[in-house]
Amino acid sequence: MQRQIITMVLCGLVLTGCDAGTTTSTDSAPEAKASTAAAPRPMQARWWEWASAEPEATNPVADTTGEQCARNQPDDVWFLAGTFGGKVRRACAVPAGRPLVVPAINRVGDSEADCADFMAGAKGSVTLDGADVPMDLIDHEQVTYTAGPDNPVSGTAGETTGVGCGLWGRIDAPSPGKHTVVVHGTSGTFTVDATYTLTVA
Repeated sequence: MQRQIITMVLCGLVLTGCDAGTTTSTDSAPEAKASTAAAPRPMQARWWEWASAEPEATNPVADTTGEQCARNQPDDVWFLAGTFGGKVRRACAVPAGRPLVVPAINRVGDSEADCADFMAGAKGSVTLDGADVPMDLIDHEQVTYTAGPDNPVSGTAGETTGVGCGLWGRIDAPSPGKHTVVVHGTSGTFTVDATYTLTVA
């Protein structure tokens, strides 16, 4: 599967219900449900912009140690990434008070049909210190994001528009100390297995 259409992962806006049960959302990101005067930017769009901001050498999705996890993080949440396929272990520091958002598996395609095919076989889970994290299903949503040069996500710099989908985990701001976040995701033969050791301070 091409790198430009699928990556993995763990946003920036109001996060609610992070300790609720599984939620299904068919055509809008969780944050789109917030009651505001102006609709907040979709979480997926913000995550994809973060994930595609850096070239491969400093890209948090391609990172094998966790040393790149702080790059370009927003001030209101903390994004985590999976991989372009395969297994990885990362360690990184996270500021206290930041909620986490992580896609167990996700994609940006050209159409709703692309997402329908991808999500038909998609499975994923996120755990925090061994406890299951509630997952949100987004089966299709229009996203627009701006990518950086030489990035391994979209392959090209500039504005990209497509249809996003995935399984997303949301975690309330973890308490200070060490935590383990484990992300598993599959769709067809594509598999992601990412383990984060987070130090919250």
